[in-house]
Amino acid sequence: MLTIRDINVKIGQVEAVRNFSMDVPAGSMIGLVGRNGAGKTTVMRAIMGLARLSGGSVTLNGENLEKVDIHRRPALGLGYMPETRGLIPDLTVEENILLPTWVMRGIDGKARLKLVYDIMPELMPMADRKALLLSGGQQKLVALGRALTVGTRLLLLDEPFEGVAPALAQRLSEVISSLRSESLSTIMSMSETTHSESLLDQVWRIERGANVAAGAA
Repeated sequence: MLTIRDINVKIGQVEAVRNFSMDVPAGSMIGLVGRNGAGKTTVMRAIMGLARLSGGSVTLNGENLEKVDIHRRPALGLGYMPETRGLIPDLTVEENILLPTWVMRGIDGKARLKLVYDIMPELMPMADRKALLLSGGQQKLVALGRALTVGTRLLLLDEPFEGVAPALAQRLSEVISSLRSESLSTIMSMSETTHSESLLDQVWRIERGANVAAGAA
């Protein structure tokens, strides 16, 4: 479904990703595993168009994403949860979740919000709370909910368990597991697979921006 072939990405003069390749079958849960600074986030940003390729290609169901403007990629069904969560502090939980539906045509915001609340009912009591008042783990749940409003084909979850209390990490694992379907693929970046071993179909390892190994989880 997603094919990454020999991509290269430079950040300044540093080659952050070097000839990295990865395949993501439809309906699969993939782990992208490596140490901090290995290039995981850069790969995610390259898929979303936030990091410019200096070589290689990224295709979604045969469509070259390099030919798709950055702001149009979510409309292809790509949902992105950055490691930093990227919430707007002064907006409420519900406003942060709905934000992508305000700027993209053709999305039924009410239906997608209902889906998010069905999957994560604990977000409903805090719907009117500002994002800045949430704990780090709660913010991760909101950021995941926001990604789900547009992520109908591919979810990119950057370090979803990083810096989260064990109880909330377990809850995040349960939520992500419940998303498994034939039509939705998920890529999770992580430095280790403690919270996700049972979730993953395949693990791709990256070191210094390059492939190390790939295999069944």
